[in-house]
Amino acid sequence: MAEVRVLTKNFDLRNYGAAVSYDEYCKNGGYEGAKKALKMSPDEVQQIVKDSGLRGRGGAGFPTGMKWSFVPMKDFQGQKYLVCNCDEM
Repeated sequence: MAEVRVLTKNFDLRNYGAAVSYDEYCKNGGYEGAKKALKMSPDEVQQIVKDSGLRGRGGAGFPTGMKWSFVPMKDFQGQKYLVCNCDEM
């Protein structure tokens, strides 16, 4: 099976660090997914994540879309925050 790069498709060791600037990152498609998601409803984004099968990298490998569905968002009118622990070693 051939390797398919998704997150690292723009990594180029000969030119390492070229996408350090905001402009370079955007030129290579950076933030396109975020722009698309911001035009969708929270339910649509959640369903796409569920359908993707994305899982956490912790020991349990829990489905991310399912985890997101545990947070009630529909009727809450206050400020919402997303907290990431960034410790998925």
